Formats: sequence, C-alpha cells, structure tokens
Amino acid sequence: MLAGAVCLSANVFAANGGGKIKPKSTNPPPKKYIDPANMDLSVKPGDDFFEYANGTWTKNNPIPGDKTSWGSFIILRDENNKNLISLLKEVSTTPGLPKGSLKQRVGDLFASGMDSVAIEKAGYNPIKADLVRINKIASLPQVIDEMVFERVNARGGALFGVGVGQDSKHPTKNIVEFRQGGTTMPDRDYYLKDDARTLKIQAAYHKYMVTLFTLTGSSAEEAEKNANTVYIIEKALATAQKSRIAMRDPNASYNKFSVADFSKTTPNLNWTVLLPALKMPGQDTVIVAQPAFFKVADAMLTSTPVDDWKVYLKWEILKGSAGSLSSDFVKANFAYSSVLSGQKVQTPRIERMSSQVDGSLGELLGQLYVEKYFTPAAKQYMVNLVNNLKATLGDRIKRVDWMSQETKDKALKKLAAFTVKIGYPDKWQNYDGVEIDRNDYAGNLKRIAVWRYNYSVSQLGKPVDKTRWGMTPPTVNAYYSPTGNEIVFPAGILQFPFFDFGADDAVNYGGIGVVIGHEMTHGFDDQGSQYDGDGTLRNWWTKADNDEFKNRTQKVVDEFNGFNPVDTMHIKGKLTLGENLADLGGINVAYEAYKKTKEGQTNPKIDGFTGDQRFFLSFAQVWRGTMRPEALAQQLTTDPHSPGKYRTDGTVVNIDAWYDAFNVKPGDKMYKAPTDRIKIW
Repeated sequence: MLAGAVCLSANVFAANGGGKIKPKSTNPPPKKYIDPANMDLSVKPGDDFFEYANGTWTKNNPIPGDKTSWGSFIILRDENNKNLISLLKEVSTTPGLPKGSLKQRVGDLFASGMDSVAIEKAGYNPIKADLVRINKIASLPQVIDEMVFERVNARGGALFGVGVGQDSKHPTKNIVEFRQGGTTMPDRDYYLKDDARTLKIQAAYHKYMVTLFTLTGSSAEEAEKNANTVYIIEKALATAQKSRIAMRDPNASYNKFSVADFSKTTPNLNWTVLLPALKMPGQDTVIVAQPAFFKVADAMLTSTPVDDWKVYLKWEILKGSAGSLSSDFVKANFAYSSVLSGQKVQTPRIERMSSQVDGSLGELLGQLYVEKYFTPAAKQYMVNLVNNLKATLGDRIKRVDWMSQETKDKALKKLAAFTVKIGYPDKWQNYDGVEIDRNDYAGNLKRIAVWRYNYSVSQLGKPVDKTRWGMTPPTVNAYYSPTGNEIVFPAGILQFPFFDFGADDAVNYGGIGVVIGHEMTHGFDDQGSQYDGDGTLRNWWTKADNDEFKNRTQKVVDEFNGFNPVDTMHIKGKLTLGENLADLGGINVAYEAYKKTKEGQTNPKIDGFTGDQRFFLSFAQVWRGTMRPEALAQQLTTDPHSPGKYRTDGTVVNIDAWYDAFNVKPGDKMYKAPTDRIKIW
C-alpha cells in the first residue's frame, strides 16, 4: 500500500498482562453491539460462520441502486459522507470568507461542483483547446511533446506511468519511477480474455469511446473508427504489461538505470531531454518497474501512424475530463462503469462532489472534519490499543517455533521501529498557491492536479517527508507503508463497527484491534517481509527461515485459490496473499491482546454470547455485506483483497480459539484438523 512516536501509559499494562484500555463506564451499553437479530441462528457456526454471524442482516438489506455493494464499510463511509456534506454545505454558504482561506477554497470547490447549470452550459468547452492543439500535430516528435505537455499540465498520462517516489533501497531519498500504463480498462485481462463477461465489458468500453468522440463533434463513422484505433493501441500495451501477481515482487520491479542507459532501451524517447521537460531535471538515475514494457511502447511509437496517436491522445483528454463536463459526458461515463460494477443508479451529485473535495483538498476538508468529529479521547484509546497489540505481536514473534533466533531478532527490531500515525497528520498540507474559483469547476480540478504534479516533482532532491499521509482523515480505511515502515489509521475508521467507547473489549478488539493487527502484520507479509526496519528493500532472513515462511504462505495461497465466489471465478491466492496473511496475523494478535484484558480473562457473557464469541462475531460483522456479481467479478480480477465472506471464513478456520468458542467439531463443514490449521505469526 499505499503510503509519530507513541507512549505507553503506565496504567495500561499491569503485571498480570494488562487491563481495560477504554474509559470505564457505569452505564450499560447503549445498544446491542452483537445483535442476534442480524444473525442466522439456523446456520451452525462451524458450517458457515459468515452466514451465521450476518445472514439475516444480508437477507434484509438489499444493495441500494446507487451502490455496487452494501455492508459495514459502505454504511460507515456513507455516514462519514453525510458529515462531510454537512460541513461543505455550511462553508459553501458562508459569506465573506477571505480569498485563499481554508474554508473559502473548500466551500467554493464544492459550490463549483454543485453548480450544474454552469457545468451544463459549458458543455465540453473546458477541453476544446486541448482537442484543437492535438489536431495540429504532424510528426512523431510532436506526439511525444504532447504526451509531455499533457502530464505537466495535468491533462492525462498517455502511454506509460511516471512519478516521484521513495527509492526502495534508499528510502530517505526520492527518485523518478517509471511504470507500465497507457490503458483505460481496470486490468490487462479485460483486453486479453474473451469470456462472455469480458466481452460484455469490452463492448461497453467501445460504446463509451464512440459516445465521447461523437459528443465532441466526430461523425458516427469517424467515432467508430476512432474507438477501434484506441482499442488496438491499448490492447498492444496491455499485452506488454505484467500481471498484477507478477508485480507483487518488489525486487523484480526494482530496476535502476542511469538516464543514458534507459534512453538506449527506448530509441524514440530520449530521457535526457524528456525528464527536464517533465520538470524532473538533474536526474542521473531512475527506477523502471517493467523495462520490457517500455521497449514495446517505444517500438509502437514508430510502428503506429501519427494520426492514430492523435486519436489516442484525444482519448486521454476525453476520458480524463468526462466526469467534470456536462451531463451527457457524465452519463456516458456512468453507462460504461455500471457494466463493470453493476451499479444501477448514478450516485447523487452531492455525494460525488463531497468525495471530489475529499479527494482533491483532503487535508483542508480534513481539518474541518477532525475538529468536529474526532476526539482526543479516541486518539488516546488508539495509542493504548496500538501499544498493546505491538507488544503482543512481539511476544508472538518470540514464540514462533519455525524461525531462528537470528531472524527473530531482526523481526523484533523492525517491529520496534514501526511509526504509528493516528487520526490526522501532525503537519497539514495546505495546498499553497491553489486558487479555487466558485464559477469554474473544471478549471478548479485542473489547477489542483497541476499543483499536485508540481508538488510531487518539487520533492526531487529533497529528503522524503515522513510526515505525509497517503489517506485523508475522513477515510474509512488504514494502511501500512513498507518503505516508511509505518501504520496509519485515519480518523474515519475509528467508529462502530470498528470501535465504540460504549462497547465491551471483545467488540473493540474484534473490530479495530484486528485492523491494527492486520496493518502490523503487513510488515511481515509476503511483500512487507522483504523490507527491513528502516524501510529498505533488503533481505534480513536466513535462507532456511525464508524457505519455511514461503512453505507456510503457500498454504494460504492454496486455501484461497479454492474459494469460488462468483460463476467460475476463483479468488487469486497469490494476488490476495498479502491481505490474507495480514488478516490471519491480525486476528491472532488481536485475540491474544484481548485475552490480556480483564474482560478477556473472565470471558463474561453479554447478550447471550461469551467474550470469545463476541470477539469473533465482531470480526465477522466488520466484513458484513454483499456485492453485485459484476463488482465481485471486478474485485476478483483487480483487487488484492479477498471478498468479505472469505476474509471471514478463510481466516477463522485457522484459529484454535474459534473452534473452542463455538464448539466446532469434526463433521462441521468448516472444520480443519489442528495439524491442517495454518500458523505463521
């Protein structure tokens, strides 16, 4: 994944292994955190635990028309979005805000996106100058110049990907990184497969291209021809791309070239000249994630006619702008994406604009969000909880029976070096210089994108800024960065069903506790384990330990390969390995940490369930939800996360305490013999 010191309060851990780490309350819980009304008690927990925990809820809660899935995550995101909309309505209608202030820029960006009359009137005027400029291209050098222009001016990213990031083997330094790209559909498989589902998506994509070319003045015949031209180019690029599974190997993606040597592999692309044009001057080396792709892309520059490149470059402009243009463009975009995702109804404009502001000026909006919705008490609770789980993971590493002491010592050193970020950044990004015009939605988005590009390239030659966050504060998610060796928990996730001050420890440890353990375990998954405590891509394992680790993780691959969520599509065990390992580690660490608490030691019954049962039910209800078949198929193709049902059932079957909590016995459908249960961290 995506990319502050914390202290342990003296009263958190007693000599007996710990105590409650949330404020005590004499009041009863305000609600049932584990509600049998949401469960299907006719199902044995050992036959289908996800259904047992969530079955009645999923039956009674169909997916809304404007959603591709519905469940705990989406509901919480919706609630967060309502909070953001409330904030945005307030600031966008406040008169007299100083120009350039936080509230003026946030409010006016939202207002510009909500001004559908002005957007409709503008039609595709915001991109007309781009299309005219491309029409004037007459040679290959001009094609390449246009590709550079589009990047620097935030108009698109034709042919390949390039950006500034951490050098994985020198993580305090920023470096130029090149990667494969140039395609529109979500994965190369959509170009290379010919099953019925894929053909339907290809047809929808073709129609989308035809529609957008037609809306910008092409005849029906010309639009059809243009769509075919774009598809031929993109399919050739897709054929040269590596698979997502192949890209999980960070060492295979670390190919450092001198700029001169990289240019020798791409005769048509002289990077000595192009890098300064891309505002990346003075670079002597670059990292190229997929060198073979660039050889193919470079050869295509001369084998493909200039007129075809002009069509392709126009498509870059069209697809990048469609969502910010008039309604006919937005409807065409939705018609295509709905075939991919199964979504029935377009998301309301106000929700789209709220998400747009969060994605564009997230650390301005985030300041308003945390001021109103995030408390210091929640942050302190998380600090205590993180330290409890960190200590517990350390204990578990010490007890691992398949690893040598030499490797254990290095693993513990890495764990001790974790940086933990909770709630919101200590230093906010203020987007200095970004001007927001209440009457220019498309222009606002362009100016923000240009600012982001300029900010990114300005980091070259500077040490990596470790204060930066890869998610905005309202985000309902969390992440671990291997090069930063940091775990990050935005304010948005610190709510029920993950966390609630009124809940018992079992519910909180089964929710946010597992999330914390999950992110920590990413430091030791199949990818994270290749980085040391400094965030350097460097082997710190003995060969024997690494071989044993791979043997054990292969069992996780095999287990998830066996799951078949939709049609004939199976989970890709290698693609989802990191997330599945993190789930397995996270639940083990969180459960052991829970058992250190007073509640965990006494295992009290609440609402008819023991503490241990509530822990596992809390974990299951975090993943409560359903997905449309189209969205599920897309997830299986592109997403390193397994669907929620399988994250639940595929994890608990390997936890001895789950068997004890629910009396799961031989003959139950999910039963695995103790010797078959996968043990890693």
